[in-house]
Amino acid sequence: MRYVFHPEALAEYGEAVQYYAQQRTEVAQAFVNAVEDAVYRVREAPTRYATIDEDIRRCMTDKFPYGILYIIEPDYILILAVMHCSREPRYWKDRR
Repeated sequence: MRYVFHPEALAEYGEAVQYYAQQRTEVAQAFVNAVEDAVYRVREAPTRYATIDEDIRRCMTDKFPYGILYIIEPDYILILAVMHCSREPRYWKDRR
């Protein structure tokens, strides 16, 4: 199934990559790999992950404290947030 990033989710993903790149390039690449792996897992089985609010689901990344928040649309998966787990938990609620 194809997927689309909400513009704000794409921006926060980019900001996180930039943050990790300032630490070390290898860490940034590991973060990108972790997010890509989580998105791949979501695409393979979108209903596998728990619903956290109405129809919004969350898949956690490996090794990083980030969750991929998404909804399943008829023709695609909409990624609403690439959320750091210590961030305000409902900041993404208006992204639809």
